[in-house]
Amino acid sequence: MTSILQILLLILDVVWFIMIAHIIMSWLITFQVLNLRQQFVAQVWNGLNRLLEPIYGPIRRILPDTGGLDLAPLIALIAVYALRIILINNAAAFY
Repeated sequence: MTSILQILLLILDVVWFIMIAHIIMSWLITFQVLNLRQQFVAQVWNGLNRLLEPIYGPIRRILPDTGGLDLAPLIALIAVYALRIILINNAAAFY
């Protein structure tokens, strides 16, 4: 059962790092450090959007419209971190 806990924590860590990469890349695109006309950048951006839209979509539907500020990644990061804390605090249930 410990291995199930470790696998779940690994999945949450991978999701966390993908979200961080998406957030940093969105900042770099916004501040025109990265250019979406470059094929590699566009492919990576499209791939990250496709991976994370199932997570961000429901959050965006619940949150009120804040104009150009997207709070869905922040809420998703907090949720992933909260799930990690819940799993670690209830690790005894996996033994």
